[in-house]
Amino acid sequence: MATPENLSFILQGVHKVTFEDRPIPELKEPHDVLINVKYTGICGSDVHYWEEGSIGPFVVTDPMVLGHESAGVITQVGSAVQSLKVGDRVAMEPGIPCRRCEPCKAGKYNLCEHMRFAATPPYDGTLAKYYVLPEDFCYKLPERISLQEGALMEPLSVAVHIVRQARVSPGQSVVVFGAGPVGLLCCAVATAFGASKVIVVDIQQKRLDFAKDYATTATFMPKNVPATENAERLRQENGLGLGADVAIDASGAEPSVHTGIHVLRNGGTYVQGGMGRSEIIFPIMAACSKELTIKGSFRYGSGDYKLAVGLVASGSVDVKKLITDTVKFEDAEKAFVEVKAGKGIKTLIAGIDV
Repeated sequence: MATPENLSFILQGVHKVTFEDRPIPELKEPHDVLINVKYTGICGSDVHYWEEGSIGPFVVTDPMVLGHESAGVITQVGSAVQSLKVGDRVAMEPGIPCRRCEPCKAGKYNLCEHMRFAATPPYDGTLAKYYVLPEDFCYKLPERISLQEGALMEPLSVAVHIVRQARVSPGQSVVVFGAGPVGLLCCAVATAFGASKVIVVDIQQKRLDFAKDYATTATFMPKNVPATENAERLRQENGLGLGADVAIDASGAEPSVHTGIHVLRNGGTYVQGGMGRSEIIFPIMAACSKELTIKGSFRYGSGDYKLAVGLVASGSVDVKKLITDTVKFEDAEKAFVEVKAGKGIKTLIAGIDV
C-alpha cells in the first residue's frame, strides 16, 4: 500500500469522521509556504463542529478538515519568501484575511469581512500532513520553544488579544471567569502584564485545583445564589475593596457575565472573550451606573502572535503545563472524545512526519 501523500482528518457529519488522502496543497502565491504540520491542539470549536455540525451561522455542509491550533516545519517556500526557509519550525496563525476590506485597512484584520479561517466552513483546517499559509502568518519558533508549545501559540494569542483589549496594567486586580485553556492563559498573560491580583472563577474544583499552581493569586467557586451575592463574596474574600479593575469572561456562561459586571469597581473594564448563547439577559443598569468600559474580543490581531511567542520565549508564560495528553494522528478522534469529556487541559494530536 502506497504511503499517503497528505493524510487528513475529515469531518463528514455529526460524530462522523474519516481519514482521507488528499493532494499536497500547492503554493498559489509567491509569499506562500508549505508546512508539515507536527502538532495540533483541539479547541472547543472543533469539538462543537464534531458534536453539532455547526456554530451559529457556520454550518458544515461539505466534508471539512478539522483543526486550527498548529505548529509545524517549513518544507517548501514560494519565490518571494524572505523571512523563512525550509526546515524552520513555526507557529501557524490559521486565519488569512483579505487585506483589502475596511477592517483590514484599519489594522483589525481579525474582523475581516472575507476571512478564510481554518476549520470554519467552508475552509479546511490544519489536521493534515501539509498546510499552506502566507509567510507573514507563520512565526519562527526560538530554539527554547518546542513544537508542542508552538501549537499552543493559538490559544495564547487569543488570551493576549483579550488582555490587550482590557488594557491590563501593572498593579491592577483582574478576575477571570472560566479556568479552561483560554481562561488560564488570560491569567498568565495578565500576570505577565503586571497585574497584582489575578483571581480565576470556575464551577469545577479540579480546574480550580490546577489553577492554584498556575499564574493566579486566588481561586473562587461561585455558589448557586444571585450574581450580586457571588460578586460581594468575591470582593470580600480577595480584598478587592470597591471592586476589581478588570473582569474577563472566558466561559460564555450567563451567570459569569452577571458576576463579572457586578464585581467591577466604578469605571472598571469588562471584556467578553467566551462565546455562549447568542442572546442573554444582561445587567445593563449596573453597567451604566458604574460607567464601565465593555468590550468584545474575537480571535487575535496584529502583534498578538508575535507577543505570544515572546512571552513564552522569555519564560513569562508557561504553556507546557497545560499539555496533558498527546495522541497519535490515527487516534485523532480519541482526542475529541477526551476534550468533550473534560479530561485534562489541552490535548494535542501529533502530525505525520515527511
